[in-house]
Amino acid sequence: MTRKAFHHCIKTLAIAVLLCAEPSFAASPGARLLATGGVTQIEGAAGGGLVPWALIAGYGSRDQISLTTYYTSTNPSDFSLNSKGLAVGFYNRLEISYARQDFGLGSTVPGRFIQQDVIGLKVRLIGDAVFDQDSLLPQIAAGLQYKHNDDFDLVPRSLGAKKASGVDYYFAATKLFLGGLAGRNLLLNATLRATRANQLGLLGFGGNQKDSYSLNFETSAALFLRDDLAIGVEYRQKPDNLSAFKEDDFKDIFIAYFPSKRIALTAAYVKLGNIADKRNQNALYFSGQLSF
Repeated sequence: MTRKAFHHCIKTLAIAVLLCAEPSFAASPGARLLATGGVTQIEGAAGGGLVPWALIAGYGSRDQISLTTYYTSTNPSDFSLNSKGLAVGFYNRLEISYARQDFGLGSTVPGRFIQQDVIGLKVRLIGDAVFDQDSLLPQIAAGLQYKHNDDFDLVPRSLGAKKASGVDYYFAATKLFLGGLAGRNLLLNATLRATRANQLGLLGFGGNQKDSYSLNFETSAALFLRDDLAIGVEYRQKPDNLSAFKEDDFKDIFIAYFPSKRIALTAAYVKLGNIADKRNQNALYFSGQLSF
């Protein structure tokens, strides 16, 4: 089997598993509290826009299966990035996700796109971010994201990237403090990621400057102004593997609105720093999620 055929089989299998997982509640997306599934981050996992959280996708309780689907669009000054996909949460314990990313190269390579598939797996290990209020122990999850860059030869290889595919491994810890700040709910998250990805994998994996895993810190904080409305910030550290340009960390400030358990809407202002040959890339970020 060729490498291309192998990647196609992996993607097909992941999508088949997701589509065959029938949600156990037809009338309701699940029994958990509003907003406790987070939104969908840009690689398909439940969390913030940039950072995966320990929360499991959807609103399913320990005897329910839930399904979410999302679409995200962000347009840095000289590029564009669209991401879409779906995730299934099994019994508030296991999450399987799939995302398809389309990265427009703008004036760097006019009219061309880099496409990447991301298959995610997350397992809740211990704790409950919401209901363990009598304990400081957060909800802790372990996850991985398998990424394959379909257009590795277009730009990533020429910049010095070593591989078209890679796997990110992470641990996430999330805690929701009910009435935690001036009587308002406060969510805190910390994620530690091992990765070789350049710009999330959109510019390949490894590089001529460094071709090994790096440990990177990611964090989110969200304050709920109401049960259905949150504002927050995120920070995501990233490795610097390529000598062609310095890769900067990501930062954002966001607002998320949950009009019902079915719908989540997110808007953010994101500072992306250097991307390929362009400096100071900033963007508006919009994302919508549906839960079943």
